[in-house]
Amino acid sequence: MSSPTTHAVVTAGSFLTLHYRLAGPAGDIINTFADKPATLSLGTGELSPAMEQKLMGLEEGTHTTFELPAGEAFGDRNPEMQQWVARSLLAKMGDPDERYAVGDVVEFPTPDGMGSYAGAVVASSDTAVQFDFNHPLAGQPVTFEVRLIGVL
Repeated sequence: MSSPTTHAVVTAGSFLTLHYRLAGPAGDIINTFADKPATLSLGTGELSPAMEQKLMGLEEGTHTTFELPAGEAFGDRNPEMQQWVARSLLAKMGDPDERYAVGDVVEFPTPDGMGSYAGAVVASSDTAVQFDFNHPLAGQPVTFEVRLIGVL
């Protein structure tokens, strides 16, 4: 007589292999279902705390969808996260001939040079470009679909 198979369960600090999709009212922002699955560790900031909380207790093999209300997944939009950056500074950081169009997403190095963050162009003038550094889904309801492939 064989014992029933038990599946690993997501707990704090779990290492996960999963497919996931994040979508707002305008559609998908991230969707790994057509490509390689993602691998990540809970508690390291790779997913927002609200999304990590939804994963807690799920068994390996689970495929489910969560609806998170506006602002829960990535917080509310913060107007202070919209910043003007001088074109002279942008030229020093990258290609001096770069053209910035509304909607473009630009990567910036963190002050320590160890990482990066992104800003979306929202406006420009002759001397500066305005970037929105809010998460694209900040202040919006989010659909979070997940299929847990592996839990360690």
